[in-house]
Formats: sequence, structure tokens, C-alpha cells
Amino acid sequence: MANYVVGISGGSGAPYTRRVIEGLVDAGHDARVVITDAGRRVFEIELGIHLTGDPETDTRTLMERLDPGSGAGSLELFDQRNIAATIASGSYDSAGMVVLPCSMGTLARIANGVSSNLLERAADVMLKERRKLILVPRETPLNLIHLRNMTAVTEAGAIVLPAMPGFYHRPESVGDLVDMIAGRVLDTLGVESTLLRRWQGSDD
Repeated sequence: MANYVVGISGGSGAPYTRRVIEGLVDAGHDARVVITDAGRRVFEIELGIHLTGDPETDTRTLMERLDPGSGAGSLELFDQRNIAATIASGSYDSAGMVVLPCSMGTLARIANGVSSNLLERAADVMLKERRKLILVPRETPLNLIHLRNMTAVTEAGAIVLPAMPGFYHRPESVGDLVDMIAGRVLDTLGVESTLLRRWQGSDD
């Protein structure tokens, strides 16, 4: 199976992140996770999961709190300050990366090649190595700076996948909406999952 990098910054959207990580591990892949200080705060606010910033402790906490099903994949967290981590190098074998949620500040730094932490460096590696990089912003409304940064990062090779759930599948819960976005992320990464309910057409 493959290695995938998951970057978690300070935007709202931790429930999406949880489902993507669960989907990767359940599919038998290895999730290499780096979370910023702001991302840890959002995780606590939105999911009630307290992360300390210590990679070993936080790896155990996430494994205890997440539901990866019966998958044979693994989970490993990295310190955002550890620029010597494996995922900071282009020689590391990774099939792709998603930044979920992707704050506007993180988006701006990635779009302009400014790496202030391990998350942004790992994203820069994906661009320079021509690997798949998915950025999932959750912000509204968008100003012109946001839009120009999205254009710049798309021109550099990234995929901007906004957290915009649809309603054509008639969701019955917030969980259904979360699963739609998480399923789209996994689908774009090329990872099989049961989260995305594909449109089967309509006879109406």
C-alpha cells in the first residue's frame, strides 16, 4: 500500500479530516500527519480531541479516538517544527498529500513557496516533485487575494478542492455531508472508499 501525507492547518473542518484519515487507514494505506498549533486548537474545539503537540502521544490519542475500521494501514504524526522529518524530502516515497482543512494563510504560503513549518515544506515537496497535492479550503466569503492565491497554486500543479458539499444525494445528516467531502478527497487521491455515493443519474 501507499504513503499519504495529511496536513492539518487552522481552518474549520476537523470532521472532514477525521474521515479522510480513517478512510486512508481503512483502505490499508499509511497516513503521515502533520498538524499545526492552530490545527490542534481547531481539533479540540470541533472534535473534543486534545492533542499535546508531542508526536508519539498524539499518534496514540488519534488511534484511540478515530475509527479506522479493519484496515491494515498505519498512522504517524510529525512535529510541525521537525524539518528533518521524512516527509520534508523529495526522496521520500509518497503517493500524494492533502491539506485539510487548508487555512487561507497556509494556502498563501504554499502558493508563494514560503515554507515556515513542516506542513508547508511537505506541500512544497509535492509541487516540486510533481506529485498530487490537494488543498481543501473552508472559508467564506473569499476576497481577491484568496482567489489569486488559489489560481497561483493551481497553476503550480495543486488541486483546490473546496469543502462544498452537494445535496443531490439527499443527505439525512451532517455526517452524510462530511462523508461526501471526505469521499471526494479520497477519490481525488485515488483511494477506494465507501464514503462517496456516486450519482447514478435520474429518470425525471
